[in-house]
Amino acid sequence: MKKLLPILTIVLIASIILIIFISMAKQQKMVVVKEGNISQVPLEIVLGKYQDSDCGMVINDLTFASQVVSIDGKTWFFHDHGGLGNWLNSKDNKFKNSIKIFVMTKDSKRYIEAKDAFFSTNEETPMKFGFGAYENSSENFISFDEMLLKVLRKETLANPNFKQHNHDNHSEHK
Repeated sequence: MKKLLPILTIVLIASIILIIFISMAKQQKMVVVKEGNISQVPLEIVLGKYQDSDCGMVINDLTFASQVVSIDGKTWFFHDHGGLGNWLNSKDNKFKNSIKIFVMTKDSKRYIEAKDAFFSTNEETPMKFGFGAYENSSENFISFDEMLLKVLRKETLANPNFKQHNHDNHSEHK
């Protein structure tokens, strides 16, 4: 029995390690960056499998989704246009000038290039930035560049001070 105990211990430890490796292999791998998109087109986001490249949260809804595609075919994914703006504002101009940016529009429910979109500023978005993309313009919509500037200045609904200030200004005009 004394000779059998060390062998049983080793077998037990090896079995536990094997079970751990098998369970890790079965876990779903999340996509943060996808490579190989040389044609620079919007890719299909599989809900629950892709992560936001700015905040790391799982993308479970495409309403406010956006994508950045570099000339080398790397694609980054976002679930809030404000997070896209936050991420872009951290990049240098050389990178920003060599990419394509696509946003999902709320009115036509398709991806269009961000520079061609119009943005609302009062939406209930995943990260509370408040920007919704639209293919067709409407009163008080802003351009993509204006949206990026508002994110940079923290003039978003995610900023409680700005949100309160913005609410107070709208109340005065009614």
